[in-house]
Amino acid sequence: MDRKARMKDLAGSRVALAVAAVALAAGAWGVATLAGPDGVPRQDIAQEQGTSADGSGGDGAKGGDGGTQQGSGIPDGIAHASESGGNAVNITIDDGPDPNWTPKVLDVLKRHGVKATFCMIGPQAKAHPDLVKRVVAEGHRLCDHTVDHDTSMDKKPVAYQEKEILDAKKMIEDAAGGAKVMYYRAPGGSFTPDSRRIAAANGMRPLGWNVDSKDFNKPGTGAIVDTVKKELHLGPTILFHDGGGDRQQTVEALDQVLTWLKAQGRPTGYPVQTTP
Repeated sequence: MDRKARMKDLAGSRVALAVAAVALAAGAWGVATLAGPDGVPRQDIAQEQGTSADGSGGDGAKGGDGGTQQGSGIPDGIAHASESGGNAVNITIDDGPDPNWTPKVLDVLKRHGVKATFCMIGPQAKAHPDLVKRVVAEGHRLCDHTVDHDTSMDKKPVAYQEKEILDAKKMIEDAAGGAKVMYYRAPGGSFTPDSRRIAAANGMRPLGWNVDSKDFNKPGTGAIVDTVKKELHLGPTILFHDGGGDRQQTVEALDQVLTWLKAQGRPTGYPVQTTP
């Protein structure tokens, strides 16, 4: 083989190795499957990848509360602070309601006398109105987490974003029997200026997070608890999940975290809705 042929062959080998490396990296990050109420799986990035650590997405509002006041009186800035102020902590629960795990999460919250914010997926709420009503009856707040939990919706047309948000809002409020949805959390933090505006104009404060407990990936109860303890200095809003699979570790970790918060003198509350 002459020198030119050898160089061409070597270049081809390098390209093949690069492609293989990319595929291996994608597998290492992992893609989880989150099943809808009809049993049809939908893709969800396991660690909310491609978003900021505080759930603010990439629309220029990272980490910021406030925003523009809409006609509804609700700011379109992404909320992180607690209405209770001081050193209060906001417990937020995503991806339900789930008939197996939401009741267990509610039991833990009730045992500790803690109120939380439940970010619900529209079809899940429609399929389990009894759980939505129980969430409301026990004093928790409702949050819109869209219809399809599409973590790439920030790259979709505005009309698509609006339908995802408003259709889910209607499903949740219908299931709740009249209670209002007070917040909107974009899947994976995929907020856009338009989605924030749409949510706020319809009475829902965009809601981020400061601490991702990493419970979605089921790293072990102890690891979930340790993550919360190590990252709570980042801010008051903690993200847990009651949907998307087996949440036994979440239930156990939530119980331990709430015990620890009480020992630390950290009260719990709701995220701000109307204040900047």
